Amino acid sequence: MTTRPGFTVFLTGLSGAGKSTIADILIEQLEAAGRPVSTLDGDIVREMLSSELTFTRADRDLNIRRIGWVAGEITKHGGAVVVAAIAPYDGAREEARALVDRHGAFVLVYVATPLAVTEKRDVKGLYARARSGEITQFTGVSDVYEVPSAPDLVVDGSTGSPAEAAQQILDHLTERRLLPDRS
Repeated sequence: MTTRPGFTVFLTGLSGAGKSTIADILIEQLEAAGRPVSTLDGDIVREMLSSELTFTRADRDLNIRRIGWVAGEITKHGGAVVVAAIAPYDGAREEARALVDRHGAFVLVYVATPLAVTEKRDVKGLYARARSGEITQFTGVSDVYEVPSAPDLVVDGSTGSPAEAAQQILDHLTERRLLPDRS
């Protein structure tokens, strides 16, 4: 019996960049190919595992460390994990990478959607609330988003479709031999 390598795909980008939409498509495609996937969506993790945390830098970093630890544990046992989280600070993303890398592969995907585009998509009204001062420490408005210093893949969430971005990720996973070549 051959064991499948464990891996974590970690999508990062601004609120409204398309992370969750791309993640949903990626998960659907992986599961259709017979690869069960665990999902760690930033909003759900905030609600279920990190509800006591605020949006200070220290708490945001702790939230990402928690996500990295959980992803690492799943990866250790050959699982596939898709994370969709803003994760605004490069150092915290690299800590998450270290927590996963000791058990399997970590693939950092930067969903590079310009701020102007994410604000237009503002389905939750968060950017408008941040611009009015109602929400403080909001990534991209009143708090920084550090562009990843070493992403494994960059997808543009403002051009092409989310399905095309998901396909780029699948191709990358295949190139790294984390998925079987289906050609």
